[in-house]
Amino acid sequence: MGISIRAYGRHRGVSDTAVRKAITTGRITALPDGTIDAARADVEWAANTTSAQAPVPRPAARSRAAPMTIEDAGPGPASGPSGGNSYAQARTANEVLKAQHHKLRIAQLRGELIDRQQAVGQVFALARAERDAWLNWPARISSMLAAELGIDPHAMHVALEREVRQHLSELGDFVARLE
Repeated sequence: MGISIRAYGRHRGVSDTAVRKAITTGRITALPDGTIDAARADVEWAANTTSAQAPVPRPAARSRAAPMTIEDAGPGPASGPSGGNSYAQARTANEVLKAQHHKLRIAQLRGELIDRQQAVGQVFALARAERDAWLNWPARISSMLAAELGIDPHAMHVALEREVRQHLSELGDFVARLE
């Protein structure tokens, strides 16, 4: 009498579905009572399994210090020929996503996150106010500077406005990367 199909799957690090498929396809043989001789099945498994048929090993247990990511959940449902771990992988990926969502929600409630559209809108309004202030500056200052320097106020105003517009045009070439 050998061990059960599930116990052999745990022994190999594969699902019981993968073990049943190996029995059905003749890669390993079960004892007459339906159990498996682990030593003999290991030899048969190694001899009759190509690298393309090799099952994907289950991920090792993780420590609490390292948070799990979606990539850690392993390959997707179409990853291997047996597809035995797809449900467990899907559940793990789902739990990881829920944990990440909760983490973001807590950060938002603590005020650690800001709304992207609102931030972009405020930056735009600030840049527009700055631009308008610079465009109004030559009209405010040109008369005083012209009197101090003893030159024509209109010529001073035209020169200042031209240079301010040139400077603002150069600043306008900047493209912010919002990633």
